[in-house]
Amino acid sequence: MSLTLGARLGPYEIVAPLGAGGMGEVYRATDSRLKRQVALKILPAQLAADPDRLARFQREAELLASLNHPHIAAIYGIEEAHGITALIMELVEGEDLAERIARGPIPIDEVLPIAKQIAEALEAAHERGIVHRDLKPANIKLRADGTIKVLDFGLAKLGDSPAGSVISQSPTITSPTLLSVAGVILGTAAYMSPEQARGQMADKRSDIWAFGVVVFETLTGQRLFVGDTISDTLASVLKSEPDWRALPAAAPARLRGLLRWCLEKNPKRRLRDIGDARVQIEDLIGNAPDETDAAVSQRPVAVWRRAMPWVTAGALAAALATVVALWAPWTKAPAAVPVRLSTEIGADASLAITAVDALAISPSGDVIAFAAQNSANGRQQLYIRRLNQLDAAPLAGTDDAASPFFSPDGSWLGFFADGKLKKIAVTGGAAVELCGAPIQRGGAWGRDGGIVLLPNRLGGLERVSDAGGAPQPFTSIAEGEVTHRWPQLLPGGRGVLFTGGTGINTGYNEGAVLVQPLPAGPRGVLHRGGFHGRYLSSGHVVYIHDATLFAVPFDVDRMAVTGPPAPVLEGIVSNAGTGSAQFAVSDNGTLVYLRGSSILSAGVPMHWMDSSGRMTPLRTARSLWTNPAFSPSGDRIALQILSGQLDIWVYDIARETLTPVTVDPAADTRPIWSPDGRYLAFGSARANNANSNLYVQRADATAGAQRLTDGPDSQQPTSWHPSGRYLMFEQMSALTKRDLMVLPLEYDAVSGWKPGKPTVFLNSTFEEQQGAFSPDGRWVAYVSNEAGRDDVFVRPFPGPGGKLQISTEGGSTPTWSRTRSELFYSGGVNSLGTRQLMVVPFAVDGDTFHAEKPRLWSEGRFQTRGPNVRMFDLHPDGKRFVLAPAEDPTGGTKLNHLTIVFNFFDELRRLAPESR
Repeated sequence: MSLTLGARLGPYEIVAPLGAGGMGEVYRATDSRLKRQVALKILPAQLAADPDRLARFQREAELLASLNHPHIAAIYGIEEAHGITALIMELVEGEDLAERIARGPIPIDEVLPIAKQIAEALEAAHERGIVHRDLKPANIKLRADGTIKVLDFGLAKLGDSPAGSVISQSPTITSPTLLSVAGVILGTAAYMSPEQARGQMADKRSDIWAFGVVVFETLTGQRLFVGDTISDTLASVLKSEPDWRALPAAAPARLRGLLRWCLEKNPKRRLRDIGDARVQIEDLIGNAPDETDAAVSQRPVAVWRRAMPWVTAGALAAALATVVALWAPWTKAPAAVPVRLSTEIGADASLAITAVDALAISPSGDVIAFAAQNSANGRQQLYIRRLNQLDAAPLAGTDDAASPFFSPDGSWLGFFADGKLKKIAVTGGAAVELCGAPIQRGGAWGRDGGIVLLPNRLGGLERVSDAGGAPQPFTSIAEGEVTHRWPQLLPGGRGVLFTGGTGINTGYNEGAVLVQPLPAGPRGVLHRGGFHGRYLSSGHVVYIHDATLFAVPFDVDRMAVTGPPAPVLEGIVSNAGTGSAQFAVSDNGTLVYLRGSSILSAGVPMHWMDSSGRMTPLRTARSLWTNPAFSPSGDRIALQILSGQLDIWVYDIARETLTPVTVDPAADTRPIWSPDGRYLAFGSARANNANSNLYVQRADATAGAQRLTDGPDSQQPTSWHPSGRYLMFEQMSALTKRDLMVLPLEYDAVSGWKPGKPTVFLNSTFEEQQGAFSPDGRWVAYVSNEAGRDDVFVRPFPGPGGKLQISTEGGSTPTWSRTRSELFYSGGVNSLGTRQLMVVPFAVDGDTFHAEKPRLWSEGRFQTRGPNVRMFDLHPDGKRFVLAPAEDPTGGTKLNHLTIVFNFFDELRRLAPESR
């Protein structure tokens, strides 16, 4: 509502308009009672008309009024009259920072005092639990005496809706229609943090991001994130990296490092407290602002995390150790300060972080090994990087290598490639094959010359001599388990640590860190709700949960934890779908890791993708969904969603509704539609809370589930024959791994489904899985690892007949088109673990299946939760897929950068002390 000049609102007389924004119109007014000039902000009608929001506004305005700070514009009160609600604020004279920046870059000696005062204002508010959420140059006033005032403090939060607000409700972007207006660049979009741009909840770290943007722009005189439309600007915020070359050459290294820390796109890796920024700026003001990078690098500042070369860090660590040793005879040395740095890996390559480990560090902590994909030739191989050298050296003969691990003396590397366990000397030479390992999940080298490994996805650990031979069983699967993976042998061979559980369906955030005493003894559970446990010589076991490293004190002699777990490090790239994690720790306390997030923990949206690679949103709400399946009519999608428990849901595309089909504490998985679209088959452990059997239930949830099978081995449906008379399913056993079985079915309107006796379609010592009937029911496409990797094959149904290999460079999750003679599968995996869709046209001549060469169907990439977890399905029209769009689990962290922490054990002892 606009006010005319001379109009009165209570004792306030309107003098002149000052501006308008998403939080309302602002006027200069005269306070007739106190004879002073004030700023009067008229609140939006939708806020003033909502009693609940107005009451919340009143309460929070009272809190804001308590912010009595020299760099925060004060709130004097609230005035209501004539149906208008207005906020009465301090009127700050002078130009705003946006006007000053428009005239060009601001000299560094002027920028630092401005930045310090902004930081002081934010610090005072954050200490009271108040977040600005709309910090930008236009909200920062510069008074003639050099004092700055931050305006609209907390109003962005006050005027917003509760959690889950959308961008169009931001304090500056006032209309959803503006999102598509060409040529309109609104300020707030350019200063939103990435989490705000995604519509997620903002906290004080969002203010820290905006602080970094504002300071960057004062130094450069240029907008940091720009676009022709708001959508383009938000896309720039989410994807573009600042051009650090735009900063003036005289900008101190310490200031550059601070800005980098403030502008981390992943809030978990961003500067945590604006007070830390204030302290660093005060130090810069106290020193000459043109101090050199070399001078700054001699002091313990945050820029080490990015700029210090490994050789310097190694020398520093040695120097610290020397100082401690020399001081020890006279006094008890204080705990060493952890030294953190971020550095390039030393090779033109990207770390391979698909479903396995990429990193290993020698026991002595002076050599790092990693699996990476060469940028020039696309070849994945092992590299060795010594801490006293700048460059990494590739190891010949290690093509397609993954999951490296050191021998106890650090002279050899074990690794997996070509479906085999191999070893190679750290100094190079010929790689030696030790045993078969088709789909590995980790290895550990013992001092007794034995290597413990999981050569397949499922089953217990096995042991093989480091001279080679046939692997022997090492651990046995207990009831309710399907796998033991990522082993580590404890000192003295006293036991083996590993990850267990049923994470095949639920993810290893719900797994368990287990310990098996050797040579015998009862198995112990060290922690439930985590994975990738590692014993450290500091007396701790560390593990991953939701990309955070936790530590728990552990007595290796008693095989028992001695204190509660504690989080020690956030933001480690990890895959909760496979249990892998990109970190390693040496015996002397050096930690190396890749910064980022969990590949499985965060929910994902659902998108359409066509053959051009064009993505369009189908369902923007994020959830932990997998195994989507279109109904025969194509109007509904069945899928499993993990939200507290794992259930089957149906999404109605036209109505945009998501409805639960099953509601059971046990995991319900792998929904498969009946040919008539009336029923869903699925796997569930509801009968025995351990292994899944097969069930069927009406898709409209009007009747309860009917059990189809009863057996000790875990079962999951994969495909329903078009006749409705057969249901193909996977059966997992410790002896033969995954097998493909067929369940005959009959339907009676009175008694329901009548299952027959299951028969074997394919079983061997390899894994056969993902069986899918062709639309005419004559063929079955499936996945087997018999050649040492996952490949797609086709066989006739019910047989007899031989197999035909379809994929040529690996593949999984075969999918038939219902309208064309085409077979699709997922392939084209990259270093981030995202995949592409391959298509194989085919023809049938009598009883012969003819397949063409596979080709890429689309350039578009999509997420997976593991190599054989379905994250896509083909619509019955054969023209488009539903899938999870590719997202970078590293949060933008380059895959050629690592973070190294020296003196990590001292940090552990402080954060996770032993209970007394």
